[in-house]
Amino acid sequence: MRIGLLTEGGYPYVSGDARLWCDRLVRGLGQHEFHVYALSRDARQEAEGLIPLPPQVSRVRTAALWTAEEDGVSHGRRARRRFTECYAELAAALCEAVSVGAPPPSCAPEADRFASALYGLAELARDEGGLVAALRSETAVRALERACRALGAPRAAHEARVPDLLAVAAHLERALRPLSLDWYEDDGLGAVDLCHAASGGTGALPGLLAHRLCGVPLLVTEYGVRLRSHYLASGTDEAPVVRALLAAFHGRLAAETYRRAAYVTHGNAHARRWQERCGADRAKLRTVHPGMDAERFAEVGEAPEGADPDTLVWVGRVEPTKDLVSLLHAFAEIRKEEPRARLRVIDTGDGGADGAAYLEHCRVLAAQLFPDEAAGLHSIGDNPVSFEELGGPEAPDLAEAYASGAVVVLSSVVEGFPLGLVQAMLCGRATVSTDVGAVVEVIGGTGLVVPPRNPRALAEACVALLRDPERRARLGAAARARALELFTVEQNITAFHGIYLEIVAQCPVRRVVLDDTGEPLPFGVPAEAHVPGRWPAPASGPVPGWAAGPPVRATSVSGAVRGAVTEGVR
Repeated sequence: MRIGLLTEGGYPYVSGDARLWCDRLVRGLGQHEFHVYALSRDARQEAEGLIPLPPQVSRVRTAALWTAEEDGVSHGRRARRRFTECYAELAAALCEAVSVGAPPPSCAPEADRFASALYGLAELARDEGGLVAALRSETAVRALERACRALGAPRAAHEARVPDLLAVAAHLERALRPLSLDWYEDDGLGAVDLCHAASGGTGALPGLLAHRLCGVPLLVTEYGVRLRSHYLASGTDEAPVVRALLAAFHGRLAAETYRRAAYVTHGNAHARRWQERCGADRAKLRTVHPGMDAERFAEVGEAPEGADPDTLVWVGRVEPTKDLVSLLHAFAEIRKEEPRARLRVIDTGDGGADGAAYLEHCRVLAAQLFPDEAAGLHSIGDNPVSFEELGGPEAPDLAEAYASGAVVVLSSVVEGFPLGLVQAMLCGRATVSTDVGAVVEVIGGTGLVVPPRNPRALAEACVALLRDPERRARLGAAARARALELFTVEQNITAFHGIYLEIVAQCPVRRVVLDDTGEPLPFGVPAEAHVPGRWPAPASGPVPGWAAGPPVRATSVSGAVRGAVTEGVR
């Protein structure tokens, strides 16, 4: 099978999102051939280069999403008219979406309007050789302005000023850059058996166009729903109309991607609810949990208990959403019940400037809540809260960090799929977590869960586990067994392999498989793959009366019947 793997800002570059799971997937499916189509995020990522690729990756094509050079394409009058019509239709669909709000069902007129405009621009780019200059032109800005000023446009769109329109046009130009790529020919994405997009949004747009222009089936995987990420990343410095129009674009693009995809996979029920809200058909949704490399963590889980029984551990990237302030206030309550308790905060880095400022705030708060304490008159005082960095002598790696405490704590107020919680479970540690994101789905009864922003509840749960070592051991063993069953690389690869086979079995295959000599390979593809269309689903209605009885068995002709036949012949 030949798979077109579509990525944005990640694999196969050294840094970026989705790099690890894509690399594990490709290396785990050595029996298949992979063509990688990657959109780079910035110049630094391109400068860092690519990771070493396995032999099953036979082709890599990259394009810069962060910049677009002039393609030198000069459109004629007819092409300019086509562009104006399609872009105006796209702008009108976005203004309608601003008034409607949530993404429409796939059968809604506004969904078809957005799709026809998008595919019209794609066909124009294929026929004329690119849209880089057109998407940057004054024509695009004027089309946006006319749509916002049109009769019946929402009030929010009417308030758009020229700087707002320029900002929206610039964002749309960047998001629609894949339209101008030369990836959609018979020797490009048209030559693969299926496209697997490692994310939604702009990263899935090449697969959407390959499905439209070449008939290639599309599989979309979202471990973080791109539309949710857009909502969270929207800056407060942007005008409300800019945020509304961009949210409308991303919402309609997500709905169209879900509509055309053969299957849409997610990592947890939290992401699934977002996908359903954005218009995904429930029958197309599949759950594929992220796969973790469990070997190093499992070794810690198999080792004898060597952690300090009075130590709580928090591991992660320090930032405001992790709510370490509530954790510190909860630890103040814990110290009243368990004076020997200690808290280790281990920072994994990459929190940026905001993370550094938040970390300093937490240090100051810890110094105020817990003045240095001394055991006696002649000993040096010590603070029960320590702030450390991953890679130090006390926490050289993640496995050692989780293994150093008796209880692992997660205090976040916003969380998607809690990978750190899975790592703690693989280490066999009891956990106390806040009920956010997919925490409850991951824990599954093998740890304690409390409401977010509730220091008292968090403190009570931690004290309960610190006082009961047998319960800690039972929960840790159950957590480790659950993580090894659901969240390993092996189960992730097996699940995707099954989905690949299911998609290919349902879609026609248009390419001829050749052997080593260049001759067509007999039975290279299943016979049913050449039948156009899809096999009909089994009927689910009431069974007719004539078919309700037991099946009739085939019997030989009786002697009496044979005699009657013989008499008739005479």
